Amino acid sequence: MNIVKNDIDAINATLTIQVSKDDYAEKVDKTLRDYRKKANIPGFRPGMVPVGLVKKMYGKAVMAEEINKLVSDSLFGYIKENNINILGEPLPSVDDNSVIDFDTQEEFEFKFDLGIAPELDIKLDKKTKVPYYQIELTEEMIDNQVKSYVGRFGSYIQVEDVVENDVVKGTLVEVTKTGKEKKDGLTVEDAVLCPAYMKGDESMKQAFVGAKIGDAILFNPAKAFENEAEIASLLKIDKEEVAGMKSEFQMTITGITRYKESEINQDLFDKVFGEGTVKSEEEFRAKIKESIETNITADADYKFGLDAKEVVLKKMDELTFPDAFLKRWAMDAHEGLTEESLEEDYPKMIEDLKWHLAKDKITKDSEVKVEFSDLEAFAKKVALAQFAQYGMPTVPDEILDGYVKDMLKDEKSIRSMMDGALDEKVFAVIKESVKLDEKAISIEEFNKMLEAK
Repeated sequence: MNIVKNDIDAINATLTIQVSKDDYAEKVDKTLRDYRKKANIPGFRPGMVPVGLVKKMYGKAVMAEEINKLVSDSLFGYIKENNINILGEPLPSVDDNSVIDFDTQEEFEFKFDLGIAPELDIKLDKKTKVPYYQIELTEEMIDNQVKSYVGRFGSYIQVEDVVENDVVKGTLVEVTKTGKEKKDGLTVEDAVLCPAYMKGDESMKQAFVGAKIGDAILFNPAKAFENEAEIASLLKIDKEEVAGMKSEFQMTITGITRYKESEINQDLFDKVFGEGTVKSEEEFRAKIKESIETNITADADYKFGLDAKEVVLKKMDELTFPDAFLKRWAMDAHEGLTEESLEEDYPKMIEDLKWHLAKDKITKDSEVKVEFSDLEAFAKKVALAQFAQYGMPTVPDEILDGYVKDMLKDEKSIRSMMDGALDEKVFAVIKESVKLDEKAISIEEFNKMLEAK
């Protein structure tokens, strides 16, 4: 076998693989002998089928299979042995007009086009400045988080009189214009409403405010509520029936439910941070401060990652890529992709490719490795962030460990965690290498800046 590489330019090349009969004949014969042992052909005992018949029946197919396997192994073996940093996958050459005929040929030539990654020279030193935002932690941020916990861990209580945000329960009866119960009118047991949602006639909302259990309130749902779905839910009718429902109703109040915020006490401390972790309001605020510091550091690092990536990509502006090859490979690799959508997505595809190459180079130059412990640590961060979204700032170790183990059972999740852990290490290398242009910023300004991205 002979393999010849022809460099068209720095980013395009061809590989020509010449295969002779000596390269594949022995493997074909061995495979046919195996076929002979297993072949089940009427009129012949197993293992006694004539070699000539087996060759006639399967010879060309076996030869084609063995040659294709030989070419594939040789192609990727050559690329690996010669450290050729290819983009995408090798493609059959557009200039190869030869016809392969396994029935008549014994020697073959296969030609492949290669897209070569451009050489990178990314210098990251203290001359390179990257913004790093120091988010200011204020007492107001701690106060707001306290308010959030006080609201989140409150409870519902039954009260005697109505305020705007209460939930009012009662019996609804459709009445005439004179206020008498309408014959064959609509009656709704256990109807529920909240005066705060009455965005229509303000006087109807005020009719409920201050009312007590046992009071009968006259109002018109069609005028009190602007949303048809709210009216349908209140009257327990289909949404299509709402348009025809213009009647007055009388609601006799049977229950008033109010949401009462939690008191700042040991019960709240235990619900937020676990039993006995915090034992005073001072410790509670200190623990909240610690949690906020962790979050704003993560946010600052996230923004640093965006800015660092932008700085690195800027250093790669002059790189050229084998565009024709990459577009052909993308069309071949992605079923359903059209030329129009490819042209639209191609700039983003190149940006992603640049970042992939940059990460790969930084990883190799700095000998960055992701160990299983890194994978577990990153998975824990992801898990804790997910629990925090559901109002659980702290999670018992046994629950967290079990959750992480489940995450790392899924192959797709493992790949995602690996990418995340690698990104963290790459950005840590960049952070250590460049000059940080530190800037103090309020949380409001920081959030606006992220929204503008």
